[in-house]
Order: sequence, then structure tokens, then C-alpha cells
Amino acid sequence: MAKKILVSCGTAVATSTVVAKKIEEMLKNKGLNVVVEQCKASEVPSKAARADLIVTTTPVSDTGDTPVIQTISFLTGVGIDADIEKIISHIDK
Repeated sequence: MAKKILVSCGTAVATSTVVAKKIEEMLKNKGLNVVVEQCKASEVPSKAARADLIVTTTPVSDTGDTPVIQTISFLTGVGIDADIEKIISHIDK
């Protein structure tokens, strides 16, 4: 069964698109079955319960029990490998 990753940024236009595509590509290259969905940070509270993990470039709240990784590594290129390992550790449970 595919794990669902919710990727959020301020407006769900450019930033979350870049981050979502990189995460999806990197995880699928590692053989992981994932579904990546983008959303605005303001939409996270209504979508969090249906996600296995939230990756965000901006602070989010009301995520319930869904783990959150806040990072800009997928935009800067610094720390991507470490963040991919964090993501894998959360969805590989």
C-alpha cells in the first residue's frame, strides 16, 4: 500500500511543486511506493489525518498525530539526503 506524503508551502504553487516532484522522484528511485500531494499551509489541518507524513517549507499547525518535517533542503540543495532519510524513517514504519 502506498504511503501518502502531504507537501505544503504558502500558496501550493511553485515551491510545493518543486519539493513534491523531488521527493516523489527520489523515493520512487529507491523503490518506495508513495503518493505525494501538494497543498497550501492553510489546508494542512483539514488534510493531515489522511497523510502518513507532512513535509513543509513553512510552519504549519493542527497536524494531529501526523509527523511533520519542516525543511527547505529541496529548494537549496543542502541537506537533501539527510531529509530523504528522515522521510524514509517516518514512512517505513
